[in-house]
Amino acid sequence: MAEVINLRQARKQKARTEKEAAAAANRVAFGRTKAEKRLTEARNEQAERRLDGHLRTDEDSTPTDSV
Repeated sequence: MAEVINLRQARKQKARTEKEAAAAANRVAFGRTKAEKRLTEARNEQAERRLDGHLRTDEDSTPTDSV
């Protein structure tokens, strides 16, 4: 035979569990110090500069007359 449960209590427990999971995700996303945020921003900017440095320009793709 199945166990009898109180639906109101079950809903409240489920809501508490979901709220705690959301809070944990927010702690990871927003619970960083200013120094950590700056470090992440600096690393992202550096990676973007490196990527832009490898882009080909029109001057790079012009053929030469050294045939």
